[in-house]
Amino acid sequence: MATVSNVALEHPRFAWVDPTIFMRRVVGDCMSHACQMLVPAERGPREMLDACCQYGVDVDLAERRNIGARSEEIRALLREDAKHVAWFDDDPTPDGDAPSGAWVRTNVHGRGCVFLAHDQRGCAIHRASIAGGWDFRGTKPHICRLFPLSYTHDAIVIAEEYEDYSCAFDADAPTLYRVGRDALADVFGAGLVAALDAVESSVTPRRLPLAR
Repeated sequence: MATVSNVALEHPRFAWVDPTIFMRRVVGDCMSHACQMLVPAERGPREMLDACCQYGVDVDLAERRNIGARSEEIRALLREDAKHVAWFDDDPTPDGDAPSGAWVRTNVHGRGCVFLAHDQRGCAIHRASIAGGWDFRGTKPHICRLFPLSYTHDAIVIAEEYEDYSCAFDADAPTLYRVGRDALADVFGAGLVAALDAVESSVTPRRLPLAR
């Protein structure tokens, strides 16, 4: 992805935003998209459903506690070989960007994140919330909810692996910001979205080339 200068943001935590979040695009309905993995380039595109979940994800300590509180509901959706394996690595990693000050990583099991090891597509945490009628916010990792948007201690950015997946190259798809706007509001508050809306309105509406 070409380097683009960040734009200043009027927000108490985030001082900058990558302006290409208002220009680059991503499929709005992930579950209806036949994901293709595009790297390494020499292998060519190949179907890999839920490709962005293949490596596992960083989970805030509060999210890990909430997942534990819903463990029986989530476990019921997992394959037998994934129900009783360790879901997380053992040692939290301190990080000032984490809401609780540290992350743990979900383990990879089979073809991807342990929470993909079930009978249908998508995240078992999300599926359990739908089946049980509870709000997944605060339980489903917010990193997953934001992707392919991401953040540092002072900037809203695009995840490094965004261009690895075919969902990044649909010219008719919504912008990254429009797809992730509600999740940004849930995770960081309405003030961030108001600041981002102001930047969005100031960015010249144009489409960047879909560079692979």
